[in-house]
Parts: sequence; C-alpha cells; structure tokens
Amino acid sequence: MNWKVFWVTFGAIFLAEMGDKTQLVALTMTADTRMPLSVLAGACAALCVAILLTVTIGSTLSHLLPDGFLKKFAGTTFIVIGGLILWGKL
Repeated sequence: MNWKVFWVTFGAIFLAEMGDKTQLVALTMTADTRMPLSVLAGACAALCVAILLTVTIGSTLSHLLPDGFLKKFAGTTFIVIGGLILWGKL
C-alpha cells in the first residue's frame, strides 16, 4: 500500500465530492425516509461499486493505451463536458 497515493486520492475525491449531487441525494433521502443508516449503507455500497468499476476500467486502459493519451483524453473530456454544461447542452 502506497500511503501517499492513498491520501492524495482521498483528498482529491473528498474535495471533488463536496456539495455535489450525490450528497444532495443522500441528504434528501435521509430527510424523506428518516433512516440515516440505511441511506448511509446504500450510498456507501453504490459509491464502492462505482469506484470499483472506474478503477477496473482505468487499470485495464492503462495497460492498453499510453499514459499521455489517457491524460489528454481525460482533460479533453472534462473541457468538452464543461463547455456543454456552460452552453446549456447538458
């Protein structure tokens, strides 16, 4: 286990997730159902499965494609999605 990678990943994901729609859904579900432990368990399970898929796909792609290409593709994708959101297309 590389603890530096762990903490950098933790910090990046934690900051990226602050105030996003996932938290708003969890907040709304908890307020509606008044069952915080069930919402917490469901949210944790969903995030774990989503991240497991993402890490699996990333690991596979890192073996098939050059590192520089993946970074450029990810950056371009973020810019395109940001532009689409800015212009009201998403």
